[in-house]
Amino acid sequence: MKAAARIATIALVAASLPAIASAPANADDDNERIRTGSCSGNADWKLKVKPDDGRLEVEAEIDSNRRGQNWRWRLKRDGKLVERGTSTTRGRSGSFEVERKVSNSRGKDTFKFRARHNGQVCVARVKI
Repeated sequence: MKAAARIATIALVAASLPAIASAPANADDDNERIRTGSCSGNADWKLKVKPDDGRLEVEAEIDSNRRGQNWRWRLKRDGKLVERGTSTTRGRSGSFEVERKVSNSRGKDTFKFRARHNGQVCVARVKI
């Protein structure tokens, strides 16, 4: 009788192993939102928002393939200004990135990142 109980327990544990192994490493990754698109000129944008330790991490990137361009940008949440600034494209890719952590309020949030350079405009939106 004890042997049968041991075999049943081993079978139950063995059957549950594939489910454990296939679980995502970070459950918050399921809540990550990434959007990409093209600007009015030759540049591209990417906007990513994900939960991070009870807050929201917002990452915006502009890739123009040209180093040394000065871009003015602003980040809004639900229509309210979070921050604004200027960034210069750098590196081989001619890009810049803005990363901010903001409080995670209840309900859905809409983030909008807008960047401008010499008449070129990039507008990115993500709802999370």
